[in-house]
Amino acid sequence: MLALDTTPLRRRRRLPSLLLTALVVAVVGATGTLVAARQAVDAVPRVPGVAGSLSGGNANVENYLLVGSDSRDQGDPNTGDAGSVTGSRSDTIIVLRVDKSDESASLLSIPRDLYIETAEHTGRINGAYNDGPAALVRAVQGGELQIPVHHYVEIDFFGFKDLVEALGGVQVCFTLPTRDINTGLNIVAPGCYLLDGTQALAYARSRHYEEQFLDGSWHEDPTSDLGRSTRQRAFINACLQTALAQVKADPFSAGELVTAMGAAIKIDEELDPISAAASLRTAVGAGLQTYSLPVVGETIDGAAVLRLGDGAETVLAYFRGTGPKPSTTPAT
Repeated sequence: MLALDTTPLRRRRRLPSLLLTALVVAVVGATGTLVAARQAVDAVPRVPGVAGSLSGGNANVENYLLVGSDSRDQGDPNTGDAGSVTGSRSDTIIVLRVDKSDESASLLSIPRDLYIETAEHTGRINGAYNDGPAALVRAVQGGELQIPVHHYVEIDFFGFKDLVEALGGVQVCFTLPTRDINTGLNIVAPGCYLLDGTQALAYARSRHYEEQFLDGSWHEDPTSDLGRSTRQRAFINACLQTALAQVKADPFSAGELVTAMGAAIKIDEELDPISAAASLRTAVGAGLQTYSLPVVGETIDGAAVLRLGDGAETVLAYFRGTGPKPSTTPAT
């Protein structure tokens, strides 16, 4: 279990609840420190072969595919122990939509267990990542989803810890004692806690999220990955706004943050994070709207999967750039 200071924070610091791939497009270029930022950005690794699978330009919409991955050949992402597991998978799949007409932005989580059928891949969508990032991009653009992807950003969960540390920690508030035995999350009392990188990672990756009710019994979140996705979308939104606020308050922190990102992220060959940041700052300042796909559970070949449900086409049309903003209240 994680060792946490169980004393709730008395002073609410403006720190986010999670750091994911969207951070890079919000921080870089947020102030006048463009020279230092450019030097740091030039060192960010690129993902070879992805650019050829990206969609062409769209006059109204620009979509970023944000992927959180486990590099299983590098070790256990919960502890950082090297060499314990092998292989790769996409653990988090999110589309960041930027509306060029009004500079608004929205987030859409794609459940990792969503069952898709494309020319290349049939099965859970996160399985497409086994064939590489380009294959995942094509999976999102094909089949049932048909969402154009204009840019690709990937973060490794090992690097996630360093990014959280670069922000000075992560504040997360809990209404009940909370735990996840699998990741090591262990919150013994309600309150707000400043989590370090390891602790924040355990929270971000929690799929068996349990809360202790007043009668002493533990109850696991029945929504599983869907509940986890909801928490992550909220964390990304808070993180983007906090990162901008931090850099504006201390312009010289931009270089430090971007340097930390460079050790954790990879981007497509054509993405210029500084230009992206310039277009996203207004949207981030106004707050991101978050959406989830309506899904239903099914069993296919003995495996529990998710299928698109009623109302999914309305959400998909919006992120495709072919339909209006959904009239229903965005999922949070």
